[in-house]
Amino acid sequence: MKVVVVESPAKAKTIEKYLGGGYRVLASYGHVRDLPPKDGSVRPEDGFAMTWQPSARSEKPLGEIRKALRGADELILATDPDREGEAISWHVRDVLAERRALAGVPVRRVVFNQVTKSAVLDAIANPRELDQALIDAYFARRALDYLVGFTLSPVLWRKLPGSRSAGRVQSVALRLVSEREAEIEAFRPREYWTVDAALRAPGGGAFTARLTHLDGKRLDRFALSNEAEARAAAEAVEAARLRVAGIERKRVKRHPHPPFTTSTLQQEASRKLGMGATRTMRVAQRLYEGVEAGGEAAGLITYMRTDAVQMAPGAVAAIRDVIRDGYGAAFLPDAPRAYRTRAKNAQEAHEAIRPTDPALRPREAARHLDRDQARLYELIWSRAVASQMASAELDRTAVTVGAEDGSVALRAAGSVVAFEGFLKLYREDRDDPGGEGDEEGRLLPPLKEGDRPGREGVTPEQHFTQPPPRFTEASLVKRLEELGIGRPSTYAAILQVLQDREYVRLEKRRFVPEDRGRIVTAFLANFFERYVQYNFTADLEGELDEVAQGKRDWRAVLERFWEAFSATVDGTSGLRVSEVLDRLDKDLGPHFFPDGPDGASSRVCPRCGDGRLNLKLGRYGAFIGCSNYPECRFTRQFAAPGGTEGEDGAGAPEEPRLLGNDPATGLPVSLRKGPYGLYAQLGEAGPGKSGKPKRASLPKGLDPADLDLEAAVGLLGLPREVGPHPESGEPILAGIGRFGPYLKLGAAYTSIPAGGDPLEVLSIGLNRAVDLIASKKGGGSAARTLGESGGKPVTLRSGRYGPYVQLDKTRASLPRGEAPEDITLERALELIQAKAERGGANGKAGATARKSPARAAATAKTGAKAKTGTKAKPGAKTTAKPGAKTGAAAPGRAGRTPG
Repeated sequence: MKVVVVESPAKAKTIEKYLGGGYRVLASYGHVRDLPPKDGSVRPEDGFAMTWQPSARSEKPLGEIRKALRGADELILATDPDREGEAISWHVRDVLAERRALAGVPVRRVVFNQVTKSAVLDAIANPRELDQALIDAYFARRALDYLVGFTLSPVLWRKLPGSRSAGRVQSVALRLVSEREAEIEAFRPREYWTVDAALRAPGGGAFTARLTHLDGKRLDRFALSNEAEARAAAEAVEAARLRVAGIERKRVKRHPHPPFTTSTLQQEASRKLGMGATRTMRVAQRLYEGVEAGGEAAGLITYMRTDAVQMAPGAVAAIRDVIRDGYGAAFLPDAPRAYRTRAKNAQEAHEAIRPTDPALRPREAARHLDRDQARLYELIWSRAVASQMASAELDRTAVTVGAEDGSVALRAAGSVVAFEGFLKLYREDRDDPGGEGDEEGRLLPPLKEGDRPGREGVTPEQHFTQPPPRFTEASLVKRLEELGIGRPSTYAAILQVLQDREYVRLEKRRFVPEDRGRIVTAFLANFFERYVQYNFTADLEGELDEVAQGKRDWRAVLERFWEAFSATVDGTSGLRVSEVLDRLDKDLGPHFFPDGPDGASSRVCPRCGDGRLNLKLGRYGAFIGCSNYPECRFTRQFAAPGGTEGEDGAGAPEEPRLLGNDPATGLPVSLRKGPYGLYAQLGEAGPGKSGKPKRASLPKGLDPADLDLEAAVGLLGLPREVGPHPESGEPILAGIGRFGPYLKLGAAYTSIPAGGDPLEVLSIGLNRAVDLIASKKGGGSAARTLGESGGKPVTLRSGRYGPYVQLDKTRASLPRGEAPEDITLERALELIQAKAERGGANGKAGATARKSPARAAATAKTGAKAKTGTKAKPGAKTTAKPGAKTGAAAPGRAGRTPG
């Protein structure tokens, strides 16, 4: 018996069918161990020795692998064909060796780029040893990310209270977003005018030409800077005797784009499908691991973490057959197209993302896929097939119309597709349409030199220059790749981390930096400038890639980095908060205190009139306050005047907004913003604790602009009695608590579901309340049945802490970023199985693993013992090689530390 280890149970199930008897295929469930989130897990003074600790969820899979190895002939490590996959294989082998499970059992490594029978059998027939260079590159990246995070984050916490944490690559990505926002704020629109003439050809047919020359001189973009100049130019066109002075016709070819890499797939999925990077990679993972189609499970696409653009010769031949049969010989070039990777230091898997079987067309595959899988498969299939199709041919025509005396000249252009070629199947989208390609489809009427077109109108038009656009997920990924920052396999995680830390938000599918994100960027740019420079980060990525190629020693790379980095950190120890504030105030002053339209300063305190507004730091982070404190206690949460705030703060007042007087008490009711968000307040604060006014937080989803006096008084009066329960007679109360709106009957609480009226808590009736309470008693909120397992229903529900799936008594919360509507029966069973392995329905075994890194580090510093299965003596030092045990690993591939 040979034991094969892969990452996921879905892939294990598919591969075991291919291999048949004599093989046992088991899943490791991603990484089996990781660096513990506490100080000392990487020790620079000890040659960058690392302490590793198995995760709680890995114990059962490792136990099954160990048990299967008793009497086994061979251990085959078949994890993914990239650096992370190589690292997982190394961890599995190392843990098993430590536990003496490999005595007399040879270990082999196999890789395959697609989960198909032929690819898997070919890989099994051609095993190799573990690639130590890739493993060393993993050590280097993991240690770098740990050292930067656990060294830099405490500096942020001390110098910028309220900040989250910092990372090696995500801090640079945040800088890109923040600097783009600064460019937009500093942008001043510039006026310019154009003049267009509506003309008609002698033989009929209208067309439009734009003025390009005036008084014999070529007009640049800003040559006509005001209306008077534009009117004068229009009059010159109207007075001129126009004729066709020249016609230029040429046929041009447009070539197809190469098949997808990780980054280009993320970009196009964002543009065409509206799918974020995280969602795209999650769906692609399912397509790669295997989907039931035609009674047999098979991977539908090749490995989706890759920089390469080339495809295997066999795949190219199959695609050419699809083109010949489906589109005709005219659409098939004489020879296969070859593409070369342009990305810096391209590595990871060595083939582009493509369908494993090009003959499986999207319409046929869609019968076996959910909506997202079908859309993404069609995108990948279309791009791969189009990459081998003939070039498109376009006829471009440019006509010059000018005055006989040369005083004015106008130009009209059109571009018509003469042969569709690959455009019949695929066109790449752009983030910001405009410019090149806009003439496509514009057909000019028949014209010849000397023709005198008729004039039907001359129109001057005003324009203003536009600021650079904010980054979309697609354009930010593209920019990171252009700069050589990070690697495609990490981009999805980087973008998610920035949103999770509330450093940025997505608004109309574009990234807007939050104020806390801009403050962190300004702090790092001022005091750690070298480490957020684009070229430094890109050069470091290059060195890490050279480690993966066996050209550099990973410890030497770390030593050089750590020597300079630790000295920079030590240099901040003497920084005074006032010095930090002064630097940040200088950098971010134009953002928080822009001058008014009349040039008046917005730094003047609106309360006392003579104080100066400055950045200040408090217990909950940075805010804006008056220089006359404590005489003037004016404060304002971050929101640049005239700008926009976060989603929960849209329309929030910088000063308290009076809503009216409470009818019962006569006290003023106002809307305010505090450290924890928006709230309604009754009256004003008095001296001491006894003078604290009554306050009520606004429900999530409520637009502050929609809050009126009646609603505010209702919120301040919560909890309210809805009515007596028809069975028990006990009163049902409605209120808003820590987890949102709720109903209370006796000691039991029931959440009021989100998604409807955010003020439903004020109007909910007795019947609706009784139904919700009864629903909970019957097993929670209304459930959606996904299918059955073992004769029992698998359901999707919405609970107090968010959506979850349930089988019998085991419940598993949906991971962050996974939408309930995307959950399939297969995915639900994966989550339930993982939860059961962590500690059953109650999940007690996973409590320690869920502790946040910050809390874990704090616990370690106070001397608290971590539960690792054995009791360590106080002060005992753990063995330190890049294979020793300890700490909690992030579950699965989704738990990679980005950058």
